[in-house]
Amino acid sequence: MNRILGLITMVVTLSFSAKAQEYVALNYSFHKGEVFELEQKSKSETYMTVNEIVQRTTRDYNNVITIDVTSVEPGKTILTFRYKDLKFNFNAKNTNIFVDAKVTNDNEPFQAGLKKVLDQPFTVEIQTSGIINKVDGLEAILDNAASAFNSLKKDEQEAYKKLMKDQFGTTAFQGWLEQLLIMYPAHGIKTGTQWEENVPLRGGLIGRIDLYWNLQTWDAQTAKIGGTSKINTDKVQMLTLDDGIKATAEISGSTSSNYLINRSSGMPSICVQNTEMSGNYTYKANKAKRIKHDLKVPVKVITNASYKIKQMK
Repeated sequence: MNRILGLITMVVTLSFSAKAQEYVALNYSFHKGEVFELEQKSKSETYMTVNEIVQRTTRDYNNVITIDVTSVEPGKTILTFRYKDLKFNFNAKNTNIFVDAKVTNDNEPFQAGLKKVLDQPFTVEIQTSGIINKVDGLEAILDNAASAFNSLKKDEQEAYKKLMKDQFGTTAFQGWLEQLLIMYPAHGIKTGTQWEENVPLRGGLIGRIDLYWNLQTWDAQTAKIGGTSKINTDKVQMLTLDDGIKATAEISGSTSSNYLINRSSGMPSICVQNTEMSGNYTYKANKAKRIKHDLKVPVKVITNASYKIKQMK
């Protein structure tokens, strides 16, 4: 009896060992006409200490985006994105902007602007590996949406346009999508394999992100992947912050991610991400902004996000 149990244990162990050594090919595989729905829930908190006074800014997103597969070619796919539901809450200093783009609010110009973004198509060209070639059509949508600010004073128009571009513009969108979607290796991998990629830091800050992924487990339908990233800004590049302040940034941080992948499409069914960054801005002396000399401003950013992608068709 003990001998039989021993043989069974050996067979199970060898089976698991063989499975661990099997290679699996992961990539994005789409078919024209397929439709996906992406649900985003995220909250970002930024703390800046200016002249020993802490300033807190929060940004909350609760969005639903449809993704239509409109063209499939060898090595790449064209995906058409549309915002179907867009809720955004921005709180900074004495300004609080809450937007539900589906609801009319004559007292909030930003709401009228984002309402013009709903259901407007723009495209993403993506390789089978997950590398994004380009995002097309989003700037034209935002330019049209900015017409909602035409009745405002010139400085208010510029402030709203900057807020919209910073949060929803092409650069910001591509940067967000590059951190959400895994970039798969060109060759087959096995459990425990780690691979990496790097992309520019997009949307406000200038620098780079080093992305790392590792395959934890997989079966015929799904794969579990863990991810991390290292974020570093270019400390000599000049930035334009809110209120037109010129500054450089020496900021670093990391992101941890957990993915459940649908192997048939390569898309993450579930993704949970947590990001922390800290460092310093250096405001450049500017008499017009009442900055008498270069001013070091400590900053900390914390972002927690969750995503769900389900195939609708």
